[in-house]
Amino acid sequence: MGHKRISVFAEWDPEAGTYVATSGDVPGLVAEGENYDLLLDNLNGLIPELLELNAHLVPDSESPDHLIIVLLMKRETRLPAHA
Repeated sequence: MGHKRISVFAEWDPEAGTYVATSGDVPGLVAEGENYDLLLDNLNGLIPELLELNAHLVPDSESPDHLIIVLLMKRETRLPAHA
């Protein structure tokens, strides 16, 4: 049947020590992970479940053969200005 592309944005929360991810393509998605692999594991479990639960909210909610997750991650790092 095809695929559905899901855009996810994750930002580092230094106080919690974890990435926090959300997506405008998946209503209700909020996922956390201490690193890329843990975050992706959480997303792989949550996204299909939330899409099914919110099918009435998501345009073009036909069941695709597979999902493509485009994960954009942001983390700021401070470096000394002088070596």
